[in-house]
Amino acid sequence: MSSAGVNGEAGGGVAGGIHRFVVFGDICGSGTLDMAEKGLQRAALYAAFDDAYSSVGVEPGTFHQEDRGDGILAALRPDVPPSLMVGRWIDTLYESLRAHNKGRARPLRLRIGMNAGLVVQDSHGLVGRAVDLAARLCDSPTAKRIMNETPEVDLLVVVSDWLYANVVIEGGPYVEPDHYRRARIRSKETDEAAWFHVPRRPAPPLIGSEGERAPEGEPVPEGERGPAAAGERVPATGARTGVWGGGGGRPPPPPRGGGPPEPGGGVRVGG
Repeated sequence: MSSAGVNGEAGGGVAGGIHRFVVFGDICGSGTLDMAEKGLQRAALYAAFDDAYSSVGVEPGTFHQEDRGDGILAALRPDVPPSLMVGRWIDTLYESLRAHNKGRARPLRLRIGMNAGLVVQDSHGLVGRAVDLAARLCDSPTAKRIMNETPEVDLLVVVSDWLYANVVIEGGPYVEPDHYRRARIRSKETDEAAWFHVPRRPAPPLIGSEGERAPEGEPVPEGERGPAAAGERVPATGARTGVWGGGGGRPPPPPRGGGPPEPGGGVRVGG
């Protein structure tokens, strides 16, 4: 499903991009599946995403979505409230996975990366630092390690530091800011803080001063156990800094109540 041309982005795209909410989802362990299993899990993935979109009033054809083989890359319109995406959207996705996986020997398990920022959509797809970071969050070593070492977990959500500080931390229906934990993401050129969340759990399984798990068989020394390891919520480093969605320039500050973007600016996520 694709919405090429939404918000005026067509052909070569809009110079500078448009501020959009980005979701990157990936099926865990897809490389171990045979073709029949891959087909079943892909169908279930799309069905779960469709359920989640429907729950927040995002209609087919109003957003951009790309197939990534064993995953999905999507960018929402700027007028979709991000609080719905980190709230009801995640909750519905979790419920859809739970319903699908009941009684199955090979459950569908997903890693989800979420970010917001400037995105350019051209005839080939999506481009922008906001897209890159969403992918890095989803595919980060910490995210993969959590899912590898906790097979009972079917859904892991990783949001950018900016998204946590400006949207998640405000709370709201289905949003659980106290159930997120911070960890450092170091992958390729990325070195940023991120926030990890397993729905219906008080905290994801993170260990260590930066939130990473210790090497297998090696305990974390008491002096090196940071707040994330102790179960405390670490303040978001990007809180109210004005950093624009994890990528791009600094926009003019809009009213706290949100509203339409001002000329040359963008919407304030989480207002």
